[in-house]
Amino acid sequence: MAEGRAARLRVRVLNQISAHGLERLPPERYEVDRDLADPDAILLRSADLHHAPIPASVQAIARAGAGTNNIPVAAMSARGVPVFNAPGANANAVKELVLAGMLIAARNLAPALRFVAALDARAPDLEKTVEDGKKAFAGFELAGRTLGIVGLGRIGCLVADAAIKLGMDVLGYDPHITVDAAWSLPSQVRKAASVADVLKHAHFVTLHVPLAESTRHLVNADNVALMRRGAVLLNFSREGVVDDAAVVAALERKALHAYVCDFPNATLHGHERVVALPHLGASTHEAEENCARMVIDQLRAYLEHGQVEHAVNFPSVTMARESPWRVAIANANVPNMLGQISTAMARAGLNIHNMVNKSRGEMAYTLVDVDSPVNDAVLAELRRIDGVLSVRYLPDASA
Repeated sequence: MAEGRAARLRVRVLNQISAHGLERLPPERYEVDRDLADPDAILLRSADLHHAPIPASVQAIARAGAGTNNIPVAAMSARGVPVFNAPGANANAVKELVLAGMLIAARNLAPALRFVAALDARAPDLEKTVEDGKKAFAGFELAGRTLGIVGLGRIGCLVADAAIKLGMDVLGYDPHITVDAAWSLPSQVRKAASVADVLKHAHFVTLHVPLAESTRHLVNADNVALMRRGAVLLNFSREGVVDDAAVVAALERKALHAYVCDFPNATLHGHERVVALPHLGASTHEAEENCARMVIDQLRAYLEHGQVEHAVNFPSVTMARESPWRVAIANANVPNMLGQISTAMARAGLNIHNMVNKSRGEMAYTLVDVDSPVNDAVLAELRRIDGVLSVRYLPDASA
């Protein structure tokens, strides 16, 4: 069988992945281990691949989480390797942490806990000390306050819904909102015209955007000055989205009440008005299982059938199997690529049963089902086409 796959596909696992997720890789079809040589795929969470050699055998990389900053996505695109993630799988966990963050800030729970931890439990006047001390931690309630949300993806929509149920007014901004997110967004959410609009009018501002050049220091020295005096800023997206030095300066002059984030660093460490959590956003058993199940299902669909869903660098492409013989081709998005692929198959006497081609930016991806087996010579000819990045032959087990 031309370009036949090994008896088992090899998946190198670089982090602790939910066992319930790994169960979705059947042992008769997959070999799963941390130290596999020449793996077909890499499965990871936080491991940094930017300075690690990625074997030429790797056909796909899958991250059991949303962000892919720890993966050299551009380099993988140049090799025709998709990078999968699990957007939305940890959304409920992050939503609950945002709610916890708002309550911690509004009720001054962090300094109150520090106060209690410093008490002498054996002191005879303990009760009086507690009663006298609690006045310093009087807070305010969420109901009736305005929550501003920047980024209305799955997490932003869930946060909006929960805040409305708590009696808050919600102001949202996302210039790139998807159709699915728009359908999920509660009708009570008011639309903001800009990030500045959110910062000006909200008592709480929570950020839910990816880290890109356009979002780096989205909240900075210029616009943090727009925020209401006594407002609370929450960042459970990515560290670089906020200029920490600018926020600390605003806290120092008491322009902001508190900053709650998931990214401890030297700039924030020890500040009494900062609550910096140790990357807890997706740290629940449920979120870890959801992420693992989602991304492993995507990985299997790609390795076995060439299907692409939730890849950060490939278009989404699905095609029902109507033939046992399938070829998957990743290529540069340039003219006449389909013509060259079709011509190469026609010269080999292959009849194309079905074909799907989609593009995303500079990347294009094609699935082709043919009516007879494909030999090595045809696959080699396809690989020689200028602009073709990868070619995989995916016959069914029965082929």
